Amino acid sequence: MWYLTLYILYLIETGMGGGGGGPAGGPGRGDRRKKPAGKKWGAAGSDDQRNARRNSLRIGTGRKGNRGGRSRGSLRKRDRSAEKEARLDRAEERRTVTLPDGPITVMQLAEIIDEKPVAVIKYLMTDLGVMAAMTQTVDQATCVAVVEGFGKIIGSDDWEEDEEDEIDDDSAMSVGFVSQEDDPDLLVTRPPVVTIMGHVDHGKTSLLDAIRNTKVTAGEAGGITQHIAAYQVEHNEQKITFIDTPGHAAFTDMRERGANITDMIILVVAADDGVKEQTADSIVCARQAGVPLLVAINKCDLETADPNRVMTELTQYDLLTEEFGGEILSSQISAKEGTNLDDLLDKVMLQAEVAGLQANPERNAEAIVVEAYVERGLGTVATTLVKKGSLRVGDIFAAGGTYGRVRALIDTNDGKTRLDEAGPSTPVRIVGFEGIPSAGDPLVVVDDEQTARTLAESRKRIARERSSSSYQDNLMGSVADAFGQSKERREMCVLVKADVQGSAEALTRALQELVLENDEAIVTVKVLVSEAGEVSKSDIAIASVTPDTTVIAFSVPASFAAMEDARVQNIPIGYYNIVYDAIESVESRMQEVLSPTPEGEYTGSATVQEVFNIGGTGNIAGSRCTDGILRKGGNVRVMRGDKILIESKIRTLRSFKSETDLIEAGNECGIGLIDFEDFQPEDVVECYVE
Repeated sequence: MWYLTLYILYLIETGMGGGGGGPAGGPGRGDRRKKPAGKKWGAAGSDDQRNARRNSLRIGTGRKGNRGGRSRGSLRKRDRSAEKEARLDRAEERRTVTLPDGPITVMQLAEIIDEKPVAVIKYLMTDLGVMAAMTQTVDQATCVAVVEGFGKIIGSDDWEEDEEDEIDDDSAMSVGFVSQEDDPDLLVTRPPVVTIMGHVDHGKTSLLDAIRNTKVTAGEAGGITQHIAAYQVEHNEQKITFIDTPGHAAFTDMRERGANITDMIILVVAADDGVKEQTADSIVCARQAGVPLLVAINKCDLETADPNRVMTELTQYDLLTEEFGGEILSSQISAKEGTNLDDLLDKVMLQAEVAGLQANPERNAEAIVVEAYVERGLGTVATTLVKKGSLRVGDIFAAGGTYGRVRALIDTNDGKTRLDEAGPSTPVRIVGFEGIPSAGDPLVVVDDEQTARTLAESRKRIARERSSSSYQDNLMGSVADAFGQSKERREMCVLVKADVQGSAEALTRALQELVLENDEAIVTVKVLVSEAGEVSKSDIAIASVTPDTTVIAFSVPASFAAMEDARVQNIPIGYYNIVYDAIESVESRMQEVLSPTPEGEYTGSATVQEVFNIGGTGNIAGSRCTDGILRKGGNVRVMRGDKILIESKIRTLRSFKSETDLIEAGNECGIGLIDFEDFQPEDVVECYVE
């Protein structure tokens, strides 16, 4: 279009645009005058005039050609970095929020981050696995997770110092729900929860038997406690809840769990044995849990009893009993004879009165899973301690990564009595779980099954993500260790099935801590499965994937189908009911992995007595056959203590000066091996013949 405009202006300027001719232009369209001879139209202005006319219509693009007109804008890119930074600063300012000190309600948190309360509740449940209502208060760590989840920035000056802190155990993200504060007018006195702890075989379960007038110890394998249990007794018409914990070193997690759910701890110490390893471990658990400690000096009826020695040893751990001028309550008792037990229980009630233990029985229940197992005819059964509220038959609940509806409440004292409800501080067995919860999982009653299912799935996903992250970290650490050392890493795979979930977890942890090594290799244990319940066909299928996998059945049987599959696929199943035996069996198998047995059947062994150097033949081990027979050409391994020096074959076998094919026990001989001459006296040569 602008070309047409220029052309019209050009015609007007030159007088060729129609109409009459002008003084400056040529003749108009109606002018019929004859052209002068020898001249053409427009020739009178010459070339200079024509150039002048063209220049008058040209649009200037330079400084000289367009001095009087407006200049065009610069094509150079404008620097907008400052404007961009300003926009980013304004956006960051809009995203920055400031959290007040202390807990705030979900509704207040939604207002701070400019979101709807429903969206915040949904994020808490689906992404953090936390159940909360709009009026419930949320702790600081959970608030920070919500703020960051919605893409906001915390503007607090001291946040950078706090963000590296670990999540507190009381945080909503740890327990899975927001604990609601109770109205003080609705609180009533509740029974104290007492955990009995101490070293193995110091009489913890015997003390509880004496208090309950039962014989639990007589029914335990090996006479030692290997499960955590909860009972309730009455003393002077007042109830006391007791939690019994194992004393073996493998059950550290159970002791910690017992310490975390209790109001006070009775530390049982044998008067004839004093403070031992698990006694000190129990003291550490009590201090970490922040609960008061009472000392029960047991076995005072024995002649070798020395209570003063026990109290003196406790002072090394900053525990001063009343007899030594301290504040720790103590009683000198005998669980076997039943002496002085009333004094111990009176001190328990005194400690409970000082603590002022109260709870609201009219609210929805909050509880913690003490132990879980599978029982024929009932399915999953969980021993649970109610902390707040009352748990009733028909309640819908979520516990860890599972959920369910209470189908039955069974009294823990006799294991048979059905209850309609269980109040605060009451231990009870719950029937109705959809899956097997982990020991220590918090249990909370919810309004409907959909909420319970959503909450359980969220917790399960979060646990899986944490496990995956932990696995990746361990994997990278293993890779780094592999590059940093020359030893070969070997793994022994096991599959653990136990009667209760807590025993499975404790045994798994004990096995994973086992490490054997020599100059050439390191052997560790890899646990493929750790669950409660009998050994099933699926367990054998999992074990068959990895060669040389061992199945450990701890206090549980194997189904007939599982035993048949294990027999066909040659998968060993070890049955144990004492934790010592299970650990020792795995250690023995680890030794075989570390030092594999040569191929063939064991025939005998010889002990090196002296080393001779035979010219042209090399070093010969002058030995005595101590067991079985040695055969020339047989596979051998040379042992120096517990260490395997080499696996080889017998190259030469001499009886006196003559070569022989066989040496029997009790005879002396000279042994020469292929590619090995570094014999020393007391070395053992084991022989295997295919």
